[in-house]
Amino acid sequence: MSKTLTEFRAFAMRGNVVDLAVAVIIGTAFGKIVSSLVENVVTPLIGLLLGGVDLTQLSVSVRDAVIEYGVFLQSVVDFIIIAAAVFLAMKGINALKRRHANEPAPPAPPSREEELLTEIRDALRTK
Repeated sequence: MSKTLTEFRAFAMRGNVVDLAVAVIIGTAFGKIVSSLVENVVTPLIGLLLGGVDLTQLSVSVRDAVIEYGVFLQSVVDFIIIAAAVFLAMKGINALKRRHANEPAPPAPPSREEELLTEIRDALRTK
């Protein structure tokens, strides 16, 4: 293997790079879920609350310009929902971390020296 290929392999297999790749993949999948939630659940509900109005269709004409403020409003709603979803996900992850942080660490297995000393102690007790 060439030195460059070896260096690239070492770089690509570093923990941070692999963690980042996993985060991007999970983030993309999570983004699709949240986008679907916004498009297919929340936006129709907001439309019902507003009397069947589709936010993206709201606009105002000023002379020859058409200002589509509904698209902006929909983007704001999308952002709020995505931010809330990320907040709740992080809150859940932090709760799990705290729960595991409060658990006592399992005792370390005894070293060979400790095992020998225990055997000697036990042998002396039986005499």
